[in-house]
Amino acid sequence: MTNTKAVALAVGFIFLNLMGYCYGALEFGFYNGKCRDSDVEDIVRRTVYSKFLRDRSIAPALVRMQFHDCFVTGCDASILLNGTNTEKTAPPNLSVRGYNVIDDAKAAVEKVCPGVVSCADIIVMATRDVISFSGGRRYSVQTGRRDGRVSRAQDTKTLPSPSTSVSSAIQAFARKKLSPTDMIYLLGGHTIGVAHCSLFQDRLYNFQNTGKPDPTMSLGLLASLRKTCAQNATVDRTVNLDQNPLSSKVMDNSFYTQIMSRRGVLQIDQELALDPLSKSKVAAVAASRDFNTKFGEAMVKMGAIQVLTGTQGEIRKSCQAINPQDNLISLIL
Repeated sequence: MTNTKAVALAVGFIFLNLMGYCYGALEFGFYNGKCRDSDVEDIVRRTVYSKFLRDRSIAPALVRMQFHDCFVTGCDASILLNGTNTEKTAPPNLSVRGYNVIDDAKAAVEKVCPGVVSCADIIVMATRDVISFSGGRRYSVQTGRRDGRVSRAQDTKTLPSPSTSVSSAIQAFARKKLSPTDMIYLLGGHTIGVAHCSLFQDRLYNFQNTGKPDPTMSLGLLASLRKTCAQNATVDRTVNLDQNPLSSKVMDNSFYTQIMSRRGVLQIDQELALDPLSKSKVAAVAASRDFNTKFGEAMVKMGAIQVLTGTQGEIRKSCQAINPQDNLISLIL
């Protein structure tokens, strides 16, 4: 009996200590009433819209930013931090852009509601908004994230490569608690995306060191891409991932019909339509009318990866740097 009481007491002590580490969950409308009469989501939307009107290419840029943020250490805005050997400096992130859009949205929110809205939430809200501006469905986003204090280039190794296999990609998404179906819908964000020639150059000239192009690529696409991506080019140009010129800037399911016609630019995109693990779902999405709804649901699910909430992390004053009083904490971590 004495041992039983001792165990119970120990468990109770552990539970009480852990209570200090129990954090709130994300919520729809988290900021309602937290900024007096100000509508935080509307402030972000109007700021992002003004940017979108001047440069529609920020849409795929922000979709990519959210993916690259969430897939590393979770949706904690760690990709925004400046510094030596931060995530920004890692090779997969050197072409990530749109930081100025997030900074401007943060500044607009801080004017009316200082120290309340996280940079991590702004990324998610801004991405949702540019998707809707591009013809997608305006889905509701959960908020309540807090910003991380640590950003390390080495952590970006978790990002799937454009040339990864479908099975490896499925495993990478599974580690983030995302299903193969989630993966297929999320890669549909490529319908408004672009890619640098360097990411698929081997498919045009020397696929898997064969000295020949990738045989799974249509000859028409091969000829078209070679015009933009010369073998010995000194400039790393970009091409649309959705090769339908009528829909390359519109959120729709055209991407899936393109890859089914062997017109996928990235290796992973093309393999989605060919691999037995994914091809039937790709065909179903290509034939469906609910892509935008399902894509929004997958984005919400991705936006919940390893989030910081409650008293975890911080609310940054500037999205580019941790708060001054937290410098020592970051160094210890």
